[in-house]
Amino acid sequence: MTQLTRALGTAGALALAAALVTPLPAASPAAAADLPRRVAPPPAFTPVPVFTWTGFYAGVNAGAGFGGGGGSFTDATYGTVTPGRRDAAFVGGGQIGYNYQLTPGSGFVIGAEADIQGTTFGRPGSGLVGTATFHDVGPSLDWFGTVRGRLGYAFDRFLVYGTGGFAYGGGSTASTASAYTGTLPGTFRTGWTAGGGVEYAFTERLSARIEALYVSLDRNGGSGGLVYDTATSAYYGLGKAKTDFGVVRAGLNYRFSTD
Repeated sequence: MTQLTRALGTAGALALAAALVTPLPAASPAAAADLPRRVAPPPAFTPVPVFTWTGFYAGVNAGAGFGGGGGSFTDATYGTVTPGRRDAAFVGGGQIGYNYQLTPGSGFVIGAEADIQGTTFGRPGSGLVGTATFHDVGPSLDWFGTVRGRLGYAFDRFLVYGTGGFAYGGGSTASTASAYTGTLPGTFRTGWTAGGGVEYAFTERLSARIEALYVSLDRNGGSGGLVYDTATSAYYGLGKAKTDFGVVRAGLNYRFSTD
């Protein structure tokens, strides 16, 4: 009995030694999957700001004006009169206004704008009474301005708009007016304007545009027929009752606020 116990004790000791030197089995795939993974946190969400045309702005513009000619008319004494035409002219000045966009991003934009322009129109060139020279002694057009409403639609930073409203302008009395015996009109005149344009905002504050306007100014007052001056062998009188011209100009605006 003692020998059996000793034999079992020896065998048990050998089994225990074998177990201690045997390497442990690798962790199973299922156990590895249960271990926590070290993953970087997702980046913080930063919303992209939505562009809006809302805000006050001011800017400058320059372009060309195209004056219409005065249509022929008949004088009671001298017959058919063909007034002179205005040449194309430089037009330049500044504007200030405010826009309000109903829905940021894309949507309708309403606003108001006022501008003041200098021109090189001067006065119409000489016309004809039959084959004799006719001088229009009406005032020149040296400057004009407008006060307009604007309505457009924005495609993000691109704006298409129409515009229209009140127009006014003035100039100087003709140097040849002293030869005229009738009543001269005032140098200041009023009327209306309408047109449209496109504008693109290339930064949050700056935008560029191209605009076309038609301007019609009424002559205020004035009366009398043609006067023939024997000293110059020419006729003097008032031509077209309205000053009509078109303007095509490019502009640059700076927005003081964007909300």
